[in-house]
Amino acid sequence: MELVYLLVGAVIGAIAGFFVSKKLSASEQDYQRLEQEVSESKTSLEQYQQEVALHLDNSAQLLEQMNETCKVAMEQMEKSTKLLNTATAKPNAMPFFSADTEANLRANPKKVKASRKRDEELATEPPLDYSSDPSGLFNDTKQVVTNSPS
Repeated sequence: MELVYLLVGAVIGAIAGFFVSKKLSASEQDYQRLEQEVSESKTSLEQYQQEVALHLDNSAQLLEQMNETCKVAMEQMEKSTKLLNTATAKPNAMPFFSADTEANLRANPKKVKASRKRDEELATEPPLDYSSDPSGLFNDTKQVVTNSPS
């Protein structure tokens, strides 16, 4: 009977060992799978970090180029402003009127204003080359041709 107990114990032990080893090997496989996923995630993260570093480096270079372009533009604006200021600082370099005319205009400003008022008053009257009686040329009526060969 002891032999039967021994044999039954051995069978039960073998079955229990089989399931325990299966369980342990499954957890070992899960551990290896998770370890592989972790290593893949680490390599993916390192690659992403390298891409970000490259992108930031390119962005820094582009910003440096923009900064240089802005500096050049500002220098050009300063030069243009200086040229404009020197051009406007010399108003008598090429006068619009001759010196005699400018002196006359400065001496008699009332005459200039009076002639302006007279010009404004005359602007309401028709010019002298207009006829006082209309010819009817622009009416919708049919006109007679006077210089025809018939």
